[in-house]
Amino acid sequence: MPREILKWIGLGVGSFALSACSELPDSGPSARDVVSHASASIKAAEDVFQYALVDLSKGVLPYVVDPGPGSLLRTFGAGHSGPPEIKVGVGDTVQVTLFESQAGGLFIPQDAGARPGNYVQLPAETIDSKGYISVPYAGPIMALNRTTKEIQADIVEKLTHRAIEPQALVSILSQTSTQVTVVGEVNNPNKVNVNPAGDRILDVIARTGGIRDPGYETFVTLQRGSKKSTVYFPNLIKNATENIFVAPRDTVYVYQYQRAFTAFGATGQSGQYKFQQENMTLTDAVGRAGGLLDARSDPGQVFVYRIENRSALEKMGVDTSKFPNGATMVPTIYRVNFRDPSGYFAATTFPMRDQDILYVDNADYVELTKFISLITSVTSGVASATSGAATSTGAVKYLQHPNASSSVY
Repeated sequence: MPREILKWIGLGVGSFALSACSELPDSGPSARDVVSHASASIKAAEDVFQYALVDLSKGVLPYVVDPGPGSLLRTFGAGHSGPPEIKVGVGDTVQVTLFESQAGGLFIPQDAGARPGNYVQLPAETIDSKGYISVPYAGPIMALNRTTKEIQADIVEKLTHRAIEPQALVSILSQTSTQVTVVGEVNNPNKVNVNPAGDRILDVIARTGGIRDPGYETFVTLQRGSKKSTVYFPNLIKNATENIFVAPRDTVYVYQYQRAFTAFGATGQSGQYKFQQENMTLTDAVGRAGGLLDARSDPGQVFVYRIENRSALEKMGVDTSKFPNGATMVPTIYRVNFRDPSGYFAATTFPMRDQDILYVDNADYVELTKFISLITSVTSGVASATSGAATSTGAVKYLQHPNASSSVY
């Protein structure tokens, strides 16, 4: 009889607990409610993402390099490693000087003995909206998108049969078509003219007052026509090939971005952490997250999640044939064993990247402790229910005894 009473008490308590769940305070709907009330749903497959697992070793580390967000050299090509050829554009102001070999010609009169030289300087002229300038006796001369040498040759050709051995010299007085726009986190955002000898990315940034923020938080984007690429500012300093020449009408955008990684698991403190330095290694990241918890962590199972370049994985010896063809980036998990002394040395040279995830697994005994704690709480609850049931059974028998002084209805 008591066993049957316990059974019904257990069922009753369970039913009450389930029915009361909806009445308990909560910060939002439960997962069960979200799933059960959905009008339609797609359940994830068993393998949502394929990934590669790589143990850090001496043979792996040389290929774990941070390529950065992009490359100016790769985007714009080696052909832009030299200074651009400056050409004339609409709105530029030029001045034409004409020479003749002797007096009595078209521009130098016969009685020009007192003249200082055999040339005449025409008034300064602005390139019109159609790209032309006007030269007396030569007519309209196309100047748009042409170099000064090309304009000079055109003028001489049209004056050859009218002047005495003519020569022309075209000088650019001011230019607006060759300007580069520098905006963003620089001290003096502005448009700057490109020097004929050429200006590089760092040159135009320096001419606008330099960057405002620390270099390790600064990125530079170069846009040229329909092409655009971003480079980490320290890479411009360290890698001269990335500091390419700018071209007229380029836009240079300098902005601040704080790189960060996320740590969770058996670390001292889970959360997102800013790099706050140019280079961060795995040991730096573990220290920033409070280290490994002695009472919880498994030092042999420290993981870094990231999206890795496929070619780098292949150089490490990873078989990437199981990943889709054409996929250049592969989800990758790196593992390091801090129980092995060499694991510490590997971690000191492993570079962390923006948006990396650092995860430290729990030790096996921690999971066992959780299980034992759960069993203890369940058995304690059953023991309490058994004691309560026994007390209730005794009370019922007492109330139903013929010698009881009163009855309960």
